Amino acid sequence: MAGKNIDCIWSVTPTNTVYDALELMGSKNIGAVIVLENGEMAGIFSERDYARKGILLGRASRETLIQDVMTSKVITVDTDQKIEECMEIMSEKHIRHLPVTNQGKLVGIISINDIVTAIIREQKVHIKSLESYISGNPF
Repeated sequence: MAGKNIDCIWSVTPTNTVYDALELMGSKNIGAVIVLENGEMAGIFSERDYARKGILLGRASRETLIQDVMTSKVITVDTDQKIEECMEIMSEKHIRHLPVTNQGKLVGIISINDIVTAIIREQKVHIKSLESYISGNPF
């Protein structure tokens, strides 16, 4: 099976097969992997890439290389960007995964699920704070 874990970032290379990437994604229960070439981000490969550029075009996953179906123009966010900004980017660009960089270095990847979970958590804290304020009880 293909796949490297670089500080909790699962990745493949452009010359891995789509099957290799799907096997990795299935075993790690993730929807996308970063494509690294010589330690640098060359792209991202997601379930959506497989569906649209693989299955719908009749490509065989065991024979198709990642470089033929990956998204090479990767949209990234920086570690100092707010959750709301990330959500807006994902919504505008119709993407479900965002690689995260710090001073140009890849440090992680967030999914739409991560965003939704963080926003729900923030909203719960905000609601609890408002309820405490209304009831006059300290938080």
